[in-house]
Amino acid sequence: MNEAAREAVVACHGLKKTYQGPQPVPVLMGVDLEIRRGERVAIMGRSGSGKSTLLHLLGGLDTPTAGQVFIEGRAFSEMTEGERARTRNASIGFIYQFHHLLAEFTAAENVAMPLFIRRMDRAQALEKAKRALEEVGLGARLEHQPGELSGGERQRCAFARAMVTEPACVLADEPTGNLDSHTAEDVFEAMLRMSASHGTAFVIVTHDASLAGRAERLLELSEGLLRPQASLLRG
Repeated sequence: MNEAAREAVVACHGLKKTYQGPQPVPVLMGVDLEIRRGERVAIMGRSGSGKSTLLHLLGGLDTPTAGQVFIEGRAFSEMTEGERARTRNASIGFIYQFHHLLAEFTAAENVAMPLFIRRMDRAQALEKAKRALEEVGLGARLEHQPGELSGGERQRCAFARAMVTEPACVLADEPTGNLDSHTAEDVFEAMLRMSASHGTAFVIVTHDASLAGRAERLLELSEGLLRPQASLLRG
């Protein structure tokens, strides 16, 4: 993949976040980050260091105290709330430690939910969901509800939901944190395959050094700043 094709799909400059209260709590102190198309970036750091806060800001789910977040070259601050919602739906996928699947819907319906939200034809949306589930090895589980799936299957379903819109970037917050090591490896392998086949960038917050070490870049969030951590990377 040449450098021209790896333009920044998500970027932030001078990003700061302070939570207000009787004692203001500064969390991010000026973060600069660019994520290129198809790149896999892992972020590590101690609990409470602001990793989830950073992902929320990058995904437009929260507003920074200072600084800018850009999605495919456009600043969130320049968008209306409706435009922000449409940008999240079209360009950003989210995966969390807990799958957040809707219990009353099938796996296919859960995966198709972002497409339903954009009012895509139901049959077309379900067909795209079927293909996404097949890519993560769940082609035989389309009609199963979340309660009928294993923990690893539910997380792979959540991953398919994040990918069904073919986003530019997926933001993953401890996506394997609730899984045993073997299942976590299976889920991570699915992420790598889809990243390669779709050119999707991944920003992965994790405490698992072995998984983080398979990213192209490893960063540590400490004292409100991101720092490269090349020592844990392979090679």
